Amino acid sequence: SSITLCAEISAASVVIQFWNGAQDINVAAWISLIIVLVVCLNVFAVSIYGEAEFCFASIKILTIVGLIIFAFIIDLGGGPTGDRLGFRYWNDPGAMKEYKGTGATGRFLGLFSTLVNAAFSYGGVEMVAVAAGEAENPRYNIPKAIRRVFWRILFFYVLGSLAIGVLIPYNEPRLLGAIDSGAPGGAASPWVIAVYRAGVPVLPSIINAVILTSATSSANAFLFTGSRYMYALAQNGQAPRIFLKCSKSAATVFQWFQNLVTIANLLTWMSVSIAYIKFHAALKAQGYDRSTLIFKSPFQPYTAYFALCFFAIITVFNGFYVFGPFDVNGFVTAYVGIPIYAALYTFWKVFKRTKWLSADEADITTGKAAMDAADAHWPKRYPRNVIERIWFWIA
Repeated sequence: SSITLCAEISAASVVIQFWNGAQDINVAAWISLIIVLVVCLNVFAVSIYGEAEFCFASIKILTIVGLIIFAFIIDLGGGPTGDRLGFRYWNDPGAMKEYKGTGATGRFLGLFSTLVNAAFSYGGVEMVAVAAGEAENPRYNIPKAIRRVFWRILFFYVLGSLAIGVLIPYNEPRLLGAIDSGAPGGAASPWVIAVYRAGVPVLPSIINAVILTSATSSANAFLFTGSRYMYALAQNGQAPRIFLKCSKSAATVFQWFQNLVTIANLLTWMSVSIAYIKFHAALKAQGYDRSTLIFKSPFQPYTAYFALCFFAIITVFNGFYVFGPFDVNGFVTAYVGIPIYAALYTFWKVFKRTKWLSADEADITTGKAAMDAADAHWPKRYPRNVIERIWFWIA
């Protein structure tokens, strides 16, 4: 979370430079302002953090829905030019760009490179579970939120990617030029390029403003989860006890942080997969029926094994592009997280002399009695009308 926080703050400071005049101000000033904002949203009551995230999320949802509708209209010829695009760019220049090779090999490497970048974007969905300790009625709300994650990814990520794919070709000069030159802000965003191509002059600044709020929101969320990670580690004796004290109430740099965050996200989800595999084995060994769980995902533990193997493959090969020709900086940022992870794990095992518990020994009941007792204090909420029924389904 600490690495991701740096990446998001770095991204936000770059985004600000999209507007004329902002480029003349030292980027350190923007970074300082964003840090102050994010810290202020986290040091006070958790309700302030929650309200801020609600506002940020509302902006993002309204914008992406609007952009998907905009893409649909433009694709069918409803833009100022009246040009009906359809799937034209899937035929010329094609749906898949060759990368580090030609033919089928180049297309496969192009696909694989998108998996590496997607690992950065998908990182952070685990914060739904991190917030469980401070959520109202977590046994009801957390499973509900987790189920929504699938549909939100399907709608926003998949439809958003499809919309971009039909609006601009992968060889768009302005897109490639913005990336190569490190153009600030939304200049390198395919949405901004699509808006320019459609001839709508006002939307680029609006899109860039939303990108700025998204980066700030992500930094805010990762500071929140990072502090909760440290609190939990301190409770388990795996971090200094000072973390138990809580209150009651630029382009190149970003690329480095992005690479570091990607490998950190992959290692995090490999750890989550291993933890679930051990949890599933402990349930079986200690005679607990999965049907008694409040929330359970289908096809387990096979999907956990699949996820572990999938993330391991991406982790090992995430820096394949640095080997031809060999790029020292790229190699370090792509793989430095692996030895750090291994060193921290080995250090703790040696320093604390802990052992790998068997399924029979694993403690999977601590805290359950307190949760059972807390359930009685949460009132049941039922929708009173159609509007509330729709809102309960969304939120």
